[in-house]
Amino acid sequence: MSFLGVETSLTGRCWRGPGVDQSRAGEHLAQETGLPSAVCQVLARRGVPAHEATGFLTPQLKELLPDPRRMKDMETAAARFLQAVERRERIAIFADYDVDGGSSAALLMVYLRQMGQQATLYIPDRIDEGYGPNDAAMAGLARDHDLIVCVDCGTLSHGPIAAAKGADVVVLDHHLGGETLPDCVAVVNPNRQDEDGDLGYFCAAGVVFLMLVEVRRQAREKGLGAGPDLMAMLDLVALATVADVAPLIGANRALVRQGLKVMGQRQRPGLVALADVSRMDSAPSTYHLGFLLGPRVNAGGRIGKADLGARLLSTENPHEAAALAERLDQLNTERRDIENAVRAAALEQAEERGFDAPLVWAAGEGWHPGVVGIVASRLKEATGRPAIVIGLDGDEGKGSGRSVSGIDLGASIQRVAMEGLLLKGGGHKMAAGLTVARDQLEPAMARLAELLEKQGAGDLGPSDLKLDGMLMPGAATVDLIEQIEQAGPFGAGAPAPRYGFPDMAVRFAKRVGESHLKVSFTDGMGGNIDAIAFGAFDTALGPRLLEHGGARFHVAGRLEVNTWGGRQSAQLRLEDAAEA
Repeated sequence: MSFLGVETSLTGRCWRGPGVDQSRAGEHLAQETGLPSAVCQVLARRGVPAHEATGFLTPQLKELLPDPRRMKDMETAAARFLQAVERRERIAIFADYDVDGGSSAALLMVYLRQMGQQATLYIPDRIDEGYGPNDAAMAGLARDHDLIVCVDCGTLSHGPIAAAKGADVVVLDHHLGGETLPDCVAVVNPNRQDEDGDLGYFCAAGVVFLMLVEVRRQAREKGLGAGPDLMAMLDLVALATVADVAPLIGANRALVRQGLKVMGQRQRPGLVALADVSRMDSAPSTYHLGFLLGPRVNAGGRIGKADLGARLLSTENPHEAAALAERLDQLNTERRDIENAVRAAALEQAEERGFDAPLVWAAGEGWHPGVVGIVASRLKEATGRPAIVIGLDGDEGKGSGRSVSGIDLGASIQRVAMEGLLLKGGGHKMAAGLTVARDQLEPAMARLAELLEKQGAGDLGPSDLKLDGMLMPGAATVDLIEQIEQAGPFGAGAPAPRYGFPDMAVRFAKRVGESHLKVSFTDGMGGNIDAIAFGAFDTALGPRLLEHGGARFHVAGRLEVNTWGGRQSAQLRLEDAAEA
C-alpha cells in the first residue's frame, strides 16, 4: 500500500512507508534501550537488535577493522613496502586521477614523508593517457625507481606492469579483478576473483590504510618502532570512502566517523584550504565530503592537471595548499559549465533513443571525457536505468557508465571488452569506464544492452521512494536531526532517513542556478520548513512547485541542519512531491 496515498509522484514514483514489522521493531528498541524513537526507527530499518544498539551507535575501529592479513598478498605487499622504506629505495606512486586515487597517493606520500623519505607521484592525464597504468609511463618509472606502488588501479594492467622492467610493482586496488592477475610482487584487492568478497566494500584508500596498518605491525615486530600516527590520516580515508561512494557499512562506518572528527581538527593544510574555498561553515559531514570537497578534488583530474588533487591532499605548506585549492575551485566551476552543456545534449539524444531501453546511452563529438561520468549519473537519475555517456574523438570514444541497484554494469562491460567489441573496459557494479572504436559504437552498445536486459534492466520502472515515517514541520528540529545523526554516518549503503510531510502549501519558491529549487512550505497551522531541491528542473518537480498555483502537496526528503549567520535551523533536502 502506498504511503500518504501517493501512487505516482511528480518524479513518477510510488511512495512506500515503513512496514508494520519495522515500526514494531523500532518501538521495541525504544522500550528496551531508552533511545529516542527517531534513532530506534533507523536502527530497526538497519536490522540492529537491542543488544547491539550501543555498539552500532559508537562504532570502534579496534572492533570493526579487519585483520589486514585477511586479504591475499597483504603481508607480501607490506613487507616489500617496509623494505623499501628501510633501505631508502626510490619509490614511485602511480595513482588514479579521482578522489580515491588522490587520497590513496596522499596517504603513502604523507607516511613516507614522516619517515624521512620522498616518493615520485605519477597520475596519468585523463585525455592523453586514460585510466590506469600504460606501457610508456610504467617503463619510464621503472628506469628510475626500485618500487612502483599502483593505487586505485593496476588489477587489469597486465601489459603495462610487464613493461616495468627492473622495478618491483605492488598493486593496492579495489576494482573488479579478471580471471588472471598481472605478474608482480603483490596484488592486494578485496575484489580479486579469488577473494571471498566480504571486504569488497573498501575503497582503494581503505586498502592502502589497511596495508599501512600491516606495515606498522611488521615494523614493530622487527623492533623498528610504530612509525607515523595512522589515526591522524583517517581524514583522507573518510574523504575517499564517501567521494568514491563506497557503502558505509562495517569498518567503513568507523573509518568515516573517526575521519570526520580528525578533519574537524583542521590539521591538514590541503583540506583546511579546500574547506575554506568551499565556504564550509559547520563541522564536516558526509554531505560536505561528497558534494563540496570531493568534486573540487576531482576537478583537477576531470578538466585540469591530473595531480592537483593528490598534491593538495599531501602538502604540508599552507600557502601551496591555498593556491592549489583556489585553482581546483576555479576548475570545478569550469567543470560545471562544461557538464551542463554536455548534459543537455546527452539528455536530448538519449530521449530520442527512448528512456525505456535496458541501457540509456549517448555519444557526442568532443564531449569532455572529464564530465561524461557525471552526466551518466544525471541520465541514470532521470531515467532509473543504467546509463553510459561517451565522448568521441578521432577514431575512438571514451565513456563512463553508472548503474542502478541490482544491475552489475562493471561485469557486463568487462564481458563486452573480452568479446572484442570494446578496446577496454571495467569497473564496479555501479560505475564503470570504457574505450570503444568509433565504428564499433553501435554494436557494442547493442551487446551491452542485451547483457543488461538479461539482468532485468529492461523491466525497471521508476523505483519506489522509501520513507521512514511522517513528520509535521513543527517536529523537524535541530535537536531531532542531532538525535538521528547518532545512527550515522549516512551515505551509500546507509541512507539517511527520509520523511514525508503531508498536505503542505508553498509559501515561496525560487529557481537557483541552472536546475535547483529553493522553496518554503507551510502546514497552514504555524508550522513552516525551508527546503532545497537539487536538480529539481531535470524532472517535473521543479516546474510544478515553481508554478504551484496555490495547490497543496505532500513532500518528501531528508532533514539537515542549515547554518546561516551563525544560526542553525532544520532544512529539508527535498527529493519528491505529489499533489495532495
